[in-house]
Amino acid sequence: MSIASRSTMQDTYQDIVIRDWQPSDRHPAAALIGAILSEYGLAQESDGADWDAWNVEAAYWKTGGQFWVVECQADLVGTAGFYPINHSANSVEIRKMYLHQGVRGKGLGRYLLNALEQAIALQGYQQIWIETASVLKQAVRLYETNGYQRASPGETARCDLMYVKTLPNLPPPSAPIAR
Repeated sequence: MSIASRSTMQDTYQDIVIRDWQPSDRHPAAALIGAILSEYGLAQESDGADWDAWNVEAAYWKTGGQFWVVECQADLVGTAGFYPINHSANSVEIRKMYLHQGVRGKGLGRYLLNALEQAIALQGYQQIWIETASVLKQAVRLYETNGYQRASPGETARCDLMYVKTLPNLPPPSAPIAR
């Protein structure tokens, strides 16, 4: 997948806008991620687990992934993305799915996860991996109630949980639907 074939995200949920990340979002998005990690006693790792938040073009765009920001009244309140990985054929990892505490508990996380899954399926991927930390209890509950199964422990030092979900076989986006 090339940068040219990258899909565009522009969506709304209640009064919240979900859109493609732009270079001007680099510092606000990374700062938001750092603040949310800190809220749970986790350290931001700019040169480690969080390098992709600073290098969206290389980590997401050039690999065929997508990275989105979530805004409420023009304030950045969340991020989410995915990019291909080598766990198995046609697999991706959902990354940096974080929401500010002011927008949690309103169904936005579930909506965002479903939007990610739809975008992933439209690009032809079949398996989704997610690493997370057990202290992120709302995220763990979200993944487990949406069909994600526990897999081997996380590969990132701060992530002690890993989940996987296999999407149903869907026809390619350009294939006619059989009736």
